[in-house]
Amino acid sequence: MSNDYRNSEGYPDPTAGEALSRIAANEKQSLRAFRPIVYICSPFSGDVETNVANARRYSRYAVDKGYIPIAPHLLFPQFLDDNNPEERELGLFFGNALMSKCAEVWVFGSRISSGMEAEIKRAKWKGYHLRYFTEECQEV
Repeated sequence: MSNDYRNSEGYPDPTAGEALSRIAANEKQSLRAFRPIVYICSPFSGDVETNVANARRYSRYAVDKGYIPIAPHLLFPQFLDDNNPEERELGLFFGNALMSKCAEVWVFGSRISSGMEAEIKRAKWKGYHLRYFTEECQEV
């Protein structure tokens, strides 16, 4: 880019071209930088529509903070029936498997559902790093 960059008057400007090339390279590199994976633990059952919207918001918050979010309750209900006890148990099992790959477990909200309680209990038992946040994504 620096070899063919021209200023607004059409003259070659290798200094500005080199600077712009470095800025572009740094931006590209920051998108590929290491991002730890975090497990998003928040309610699903109850007001499912609101809880799904909240889980999406919590996941976006994690992305904005430089993490890769895993929110099993956004994925598994796409093909598992949470109202079927066997499939719900299978979803929790799958979530536990994913949790083992995460650097941290982020717990959101003031209400701890039964599914969250099981996840938190497992995280503590396995010695995973837990962090707690309010519904407004403020760490407590």
